[in-house]
Amino acid sequence: MDTINSLLAILTGLILRLAVPIVVTALLIYFLRRLDARWQAEAKLVPLEVKKLKCWEIKGCTPEQIKNCPSPKSSLPCWQVHRLPNGYLREECLECQIFREAPAPA
Repeated sequence: MDTINSLLAILTGLILRLAVPIVVTALLIYFLRRLDARWQAEAKLVPLEVKKLKCWEIKGCTPEQIKNCPSPKSSLPCWQVHRLPNGYLREECLECQIFREAPAPA
């Protein structure tokens, strides 16, 4: 009887120490893979075509300024082109009409 109790205690300990963490890890892997698959499917969706506003027309830039500006040549919105080296937006962009009226990503 003592050997059976001892074996059951050892078996219970092994289940608690090994099986439960393995099952929890497997469930976590399953749900994270499903989440990753959903995100990859969303990434493959065709992005919504948005008309790029011409900031140089709204701001009234001269032809010389337009020639030297990277914004007309880029497919990105003007505030993305004029980001600071650290990635921050310029103060003038934060208060610009084009930035404020830009569609929010879906």
